[in-house]
Amino acid sequence: MDVKSLYDLSGKVAVVTGAGDGIGKGSAEILASAGASVIVSDLSLDKANAVVAEITAAGGKATATACNVLDVDDLQRLVDFAVDTYGTVNILINNAGLGGGGRENPFNIDLAYVQRIYSINVFAPWQLCKLVAPHMQKSGYGSIVNITSMSSLNNDPNMAIYGSSKAALNHIASNLAYDYGPMGIRINCVGPGATRTKAFASVLTPEIEKRMLAHTPLGRLGEVEDIANAVLFFASPISSWISGQVLMVNGGGVQTLD
Repeated sequence: MDVKSLYDLSGKVAVVTGAGDGIGKGSAEILASAGASVIVSDLSLDKANAVVAEITAAGGKATATACNVLDVDDLQRLVDFAVDTYGTVNILINNAGLGGGGRENPFNIDLAYVQRIYSINVFAPWQLCKLVAPHMQKSGYGSIVNITSMSSLNNDPNMAIYGSSKAALNHIASNLAYDYGPMGIRINCVGPGATRTKAFASVLTPEIEKRMLAHTPLGRLGEVEDIANAVLFFASPISSWISGQVLMVNGGGVQTLD
């Protein structure tokens, strides 16, 4: 058995949302390094272009586009752009998301906030799944990876809306696996634990890190590469008989506060 071929994405086309930095960027980079042609999508076209520049400098193939996942028409344009640019869509990484960080005091947020979080974290991924599925079926290869969160399983204060939105994304995947399986499409979730991204850095302090590491058997917080590796696993042929699953990448523990 040629193990390298099980991770080979040559000839495949991947769309990554929220790919201008953090986990989205890391996912786009590793998929390109495995041979995929990557659509780097982000709200900021400048960020997307910067990621494409890094990928092409490393020998990969990628194209940038701007996309506001809150705009249903933008989601259609994103899929159309991928098909027009590379001919199809084989891999979708639903990474764009919002919320978390323990900022959701239930008495200080309103319905508009709840609707925005669910629109970005749940409805946009669901709509993109629907839009790419026919292309995946026609191409004969389809893998969807939703980036959820450890918060989808944890119980934490001031996290009810973000956590429940990510839990919904998990459950959408486990159910869509039944709908999409006969089409030859797999759908899975990667749930990052506390991972060193710019967004996480905005709330991380030495004291918070110490308290989180007390619940982390492997003794360190996550890096973007740790999450990207799991994304590659689900996107690649090596996971060809895996669908409807949620993989928590969290150092063997739960990075909650005491």
